[in-house]
Amino acid sequence: MKNYYPLILLLLAFSCVAQNSKKAKRALAIQIAKNEYIPFVKSKALEVMKTGFNAGDGYREVWIRDYNTFIELAAQVFPKEDLKEKLLVFCRMQGEDGNIIDGFTPIEKVGKVAYDFSYSKLETRYAAHKNTVETDQESSLVQAVYKYIQLTGDNSILAEKVGEKTVAERLEWAIDFLMQHRFNKQYGLIIGATTADWGDVQPEHGWGVVLDNNTHKAIDIYDNAMLVIALNNLTEMIPSIKQKWNPIKESIAQNCRKYLWDSEKQKFIPHIYLEKGSPFPADFNESEIYYFGGTAIAIEAGLLSNKEIKISLDEMIKRVKLAGAASIGLTLYPPYAKGFFVNKIMTKEYSYQNGGDWTWFGGRMIQQLIRYGFAQEAYEQVQPMLKRVKDNNGFYEWYSVDNKPRGSGTFRGEAGVLYTAIAMFENLNHKEKK
Repeated sequence: MKNYYPLILLLLAFSCVAQNSKKAKRALAIQIAKNEYIPFVKSKALEVMKTGFNAGDGYREVWIRDYNTFIELAAQVFPKEDLKEKLLVFCRMQGEDGNIIDGFTPIEKVGKVAYDFSYSKLETRYAAHKNTVETDQESSLVQAVYKYIQLTGDNSILAEKVGEKTVAERLEWAIDFLMQHRFNKQYGLIIGATTADWGDVQPEHGWGVVLDNNTHKAIDIYDNAMLVIALNNLTEMIPSIKQKWNPIKESIAQNCRKYLWDSEKQKFIPHIYLEKGSPFPADFNESEIYYFGGTAIAIEAGLLSNKEIKISLDEMIKRVKLAGAASIGLTLYPPYAKGFFVNKIMTKEYSYQNGGDWTWFGGRMIQQLIRYGFAQEAYEQVQPMLKRVKDNNGFYEWYSVDNKPRGSGTFRGEAGVLYTAIAMFENLNHKEKK
């Protein structure tokens, strides 16, 4: 007679795990339903979204990197025509080499903003600006158009003519710009200036937002992960170009792992430096810095396994505690030393993009935790982000290491990522009830 005892034990073990999983899901569903902050944050997010598309009180401009993160929220309060129009403005103001601007400002307000503005015959109502040290504008537009189609079902935008090109052609042209002007053949990855994680301020002189002779060009995970996401979106929107772009996307993804992922430390290195090397002192060990935002975007791009996601989350929690910060929205840890960045808002530790706490990116990490099956962990980590919205009666651009609001008020990027995260939590509840 065969011995079925081990098999019976195995089946019992699986049954226990399944029961425990169901109990955990039900318990989380109850927590979400009873959470005192969720209704307030949702209501407040809808309230601030109704007042416009600019990034926040401190910004007159509509930024594509911001709009890409609150278009889901905007879709709750604006008709699809308004969502579409904002995307078309970015297409109309596309550069002659295919590059995408950072943002646009009404012509009548350009005298009050210190940018080197550009203009387009296709869109005379606005002036455009671009922080060229960053390389996420093209990817952000592709992602935003993809989200628009997912939200509205209106894929006719792709066939809309803007000048002599359709929107579909302009999106592909934008990615071509990256391959022709920002692609490094040695590493097979795109480049930008040296910045702090996902930031758009370089360490060199002055304001630090424009590529110039002082720039130390480098490669980082944020820019490349954003491109991988954009290529996934682009080929889904336009299947006829998969044969061209899928091999490029796979190569970039593989090179992210090959050159940027430190398998021993289980983290992404901050930068690969090119011709000029690092702008920082020779005795500075930048490899010790952990980039929170870039890691979250890499997870969104599918570059990490579930095991690596859990390791990354644990490392974020550990470093948040070391910093004495409030949430995993922390930009990076440890911060760059005082004086490493010339721009006044960046020169101190834990200031702005140099170790400030940004729900704008922390919220995206929450979304990815939910997406990859870490819903309980996501719920635990989102609590301080929700609480400070209630405590401060609104959304702020970033928070100090001691959790004080800083920067622009009514920051729609924060409102957008939290609204989407809440919707994902509520969708989990809906599935559980079924």
